[in-house]
Amino acid sequence: MPSRLETARLTLRPWSDSDAEGHSALFAERGGEGPLPVERSREIIAAQLAAAASKGIALLPVDRRDTGAFIGYCGLLVGRASLDEPEIAYELFRSAHGHGYATEAASAVLAAASTTGRGRVWATVRTWNAPSFRVLEKLGFERDHVSADDRGELVWLTRALPRARRSA
Repeated sequence: MPSRLETARLTLRPWSDSDAEGHSALFAERGGEGPLPVERSREIIAAQLAAAASKGIALLPVDRRDTGAFIGYCGLLVGRASLDEPEIAYELFRSAHGHGYATEAASAVLAAASTTGRGRVWATVRTWNAPSFRVLEKLGFERDHVSADDRGELVWLTRALPRARRSA
């Protein structure tokens, strides 16, 4: 999967060390988990870069093209799924909600995923996260099943990808 994607309004690109403060601020905005030290963000970014190199899929920072501002991330990961059928994930600052950025970024990621020859992508969403359900619905995801973990119920959704020729 390409490490850089562009849409009409967004750029998805590889992580850099300079993203650590923005990543830390995004994590802090989640609430309930407390602030994430910038050094821990650097470690997470290093792990993301290593995962991208070894697996060929990654979460990518999302920047607005008009301002260059970091607004979150979107991409593929093994997560609760597998490398052959990865999980899509996205998280944006609250100030970026409601503008269609998550749908736009995730659509670009799905298009890129289809060029890898994968047949399906998963998503997992907590039952309370109505905005994520709306994004996934717009992208053609369908509910598959519900599971539970120590944080509560988790809805599994899936979407078939058009079979395209696998890119090198």
